[in-house]
Amino acid sequence: MNLTEHYNQLYIKSSEVILEGNYKLDTQINNASDSRFGITLLIRPNEKIKANIQLFLDELKAIEPHQYYYPDPDIHITVMSIISCYEGFTLDKINIPEYIDVIQQSLVHLDQITIEFRGVTASPSAFMIQGFPMDESLHNFRDKLRENFKKSTLEQSIDSRYTIATAHTTVMRFQEKLVNPKELIATAAQFRDYDFGEFQVENLELVYNDWYQREKNTIRLANFII
Repeated sequence: MNLTEHYNQLYIKSSEVILEGNYKLDTQINNASDSRFGITLLIRPNEKIKANIQLFLDELKAIEPHQYYYPDPDIHITVMSIISCYEGFTLDKINIPEYIDVIQQSLVHLDQITIEFRGVTASPSAFMIQGFPMDESLHNFRDKLRENFKKSTLEQSIDSRYTIATAHTTVMRFQEKLVNPKELIATAAQFRDYDFGEFQVENLELVYNDWYQREKNTIRLANFII
């Protein structure tokens, strides 16, 4: 996949949709009874990158203060959604050590992962920071995870929603009608090629999480040093 082209196409289409008023609101963000949970293997960017992301979010907040903005502890890159969030999933349904074992097996051949965050893109319901892996390490690791989980008998829903191939991080979601979509898109456009920083991944986290990866609802199941 040509990530630059993918992100560009996504931005062009989504910015048109937003300006036309056909964007999508996320109606579940403030639903206290939302019981969609799953387990995810993820990467968290370093503090410097998160600080740069918050600078971008501060610009958006000045225009659209009532949208949903990800706080620092919730910002992440999904390596693999192992069990996609669904209603009523709880940890007592699975044997956690077995999942950890499959991930450990997959890590054996993993090379160092380096990711560059450059520019922003959009979907019809959110803004994302564009992530670019510097080589094939992340791609190869994901393939190894797919292979090993599919060989196992463990509950998993890898690639059931879509085949993950990017390294973006979602940082803002639309939860209320936009007040000033034109200014929002104009501000996002200023960050289309902004250098948020590059980092070497030092560890991966396996977490039990809600749909939005909110820290208060997250249980860390394992930490993998790489």
